[in-house]
Amino acid sequence: MDKFNNMRVFCRIVELGTFSAVAKELKLSTMMVSKYIAQLEASLGVVLLHRTTRSMSLTSAGEAYYHRSKQLLEDLADLESSTAQLGERVKGTIKISAPIDFGGMYMVPAIETYLKKYPEVKILMSLDNKPPNLRVGSVDISLLVTDTLDPGVVARKIAETELGTYASPGYLAEKGCPQTIDELSGHQCLHYVDTPHGDYWLFNVNGELKRIKSDWMLASNNGRALCQAAAMGMGIVQAPRLSVAPHLQNGELVEILREYRRPELAIYATYLQRRFYPAKLTTFINFLLAYFGQ
Repeated sequence: MDKFNNMRVFCRIVELGTFSAVAKELKLSTMMVSKYIAQLEASLGVVLLHRTTRSMSLTSAGEAYYHRSKQLLEDLADLESSTAQLGERVKGTIKISAPIDFGGMYMVPAIETYLKKYPEVKILMSLDNKPPNLRVGSVDISLLVTDTLDPGVVARKIAETELGTYASPGYLAEKGCPQTIDELSGHQCLHYVDTPHGDYWLFNVNGELKRIKSDWMLASNNGRALCQAAAMGMGIVQAPRLSVAPHLQNGELVEILREYRRPELAIYATYLQRRFYPAKLTTFINFLLAYFGQ
């Protein structure tokens, strides 16, 4: 019996929540995953998981074993990484997550530059507006454009953007330009979903945050699509400036309600606290700080 393997399987069951999810991740059958857990419980002489056909939960012994096992596995990974770095070569795979717009517009050129410097590194990037749970372990670094951070993670600010309100000159000529945020109720709004603020738009009113519920006529989780709709004259959009920058440069969109613009939104690289960071992570984070700092 490979106890370390069974320990890893057990930790992933706790983190992913189901045997089937772990089986899919590890490319095993569900029966084999169950066998590993049965072997582990038999060797320890305790029950680690309460299992029924509908639910699964940790026993008190299982909870204690998970925390100690997780630390042990992380220490082992740190040992392997630190030993590998004695050869002064940066290599391995970095798994990152980024918001759809920021990742699609800005991360590919950044990654290209990084990989030219560290050609033995591979980067797996997933694009999703919903931040991943770093504790699950499927992502090493999560890039966030946010004003709300999880206090349990390390967050390094790599850049800033602004949250503004934009429309096309054609739309404003036809519908008129709102002079106050109260006048937005008479306009067609294009709403960005999958944010912590739900159906609300955020404004700065005399230094205080004010939330206005958006009476939207088109909503999407893709900022590019909303910016394109706004550029076509379909309505008004509130978005980070980084998303609308190309449309501002070519005159398709202009900023309105500028005096109500939110203060800067920070763009963070977030990751879990650990005692040792592999060179692939430290070099990539330091690279992002320098790259976007320019």
